[in-house]
Amino acid sequence: MITQEKLTLLLEQTQEIAKEVGSFIRKERQHFDVKKVEHKGFNDLVSYVDKEAERQIVDRLSIIFPEAGFITEEGTNSTQGEIYNWVIDPLDGTTNFIHNIPVFSVSIALMERDDLILGVVYEVNRHECFYAMKGGGAFCNDTRIKVSEAPSLAASLIATGFPYYNFELIDKYLATMKSLMQKTHGLRRFGSAAVDLCYVASGRTEGFFEYNLNSYDVAAGALIVKEAGGSVTDFDGGNDFVFGRKIVASNGKIHQDFMEVLAESWA
Repeated sequence: MITQEKLTLLLEQTQEIAKEVGSFIRKERQHFDVKKVEHKGFNDLVSYVDKEAERQIVDRLSIIFPEAGFITEEGTNSTQGEIYNWVIDPLDGTTNFIHNIPVFSVSIALMERDDLILGVVYEVNRHECFYAMKGGGAFCNDTRIKVSEAPSLAASLIATGFPYYNFELIDKYLATMKSLMQKTHGLRRFGSAAVDLCYVASGRTEGFFEYNLNSYDVAAGALIVKEAGGSVTDFDGGNDFVFGRKIVASNGKIHQDFMEVLAESWA
């Protein structure tokens, strides 16, 4: 099994990889041609930047930890390991990137079987690198971060993400939004789930919820929230938030009340 010393080294190396790939993404955005956008599905956009960023990440991670397999968004490498797997979103917030809206990120997590043990999210535009390893606390640019102390929903700002396909549950989602609008400081939609989670971890928002997400959208950010002292569950209060496609993250203090609001619409 991996040692603490090895994990610490991997965390440092993963941060450097995320920053270097983030620099590539930032440079490509300066002369990006929207005509090169491809459609994986309805409103599911991808560009050569996503694909090249993922190739760079996979190549580098394969060198520093060849024992691990991969779970990737763009399918650069889909060979999964028996024990260790990197979970990668090379450009979380592709739609923002395409439209030149400055919230998008690189997200890289490492799992040991079903356990998150390392997470790095690099927000490209603000040059903010959020990171954590299991049991080691959470940080942003070498400064320790922690969740907000807000004690109630009434004192909270909540982030979410809007569905862009699979609209079967949209009425439940809108009902939840309506309730939260009346019980909190308000709602925000930034467009990168990885960034949303890091904003909970750093105390900028008190909570985040979204459905229809993939493992690579949430894996790194979920660990960062937990290491910052927050709570992360699925919509039923369980632990199936990485692969279960429904996630709720909070500062912990509002989690029960937050879950009760969700239960009103999602039961």
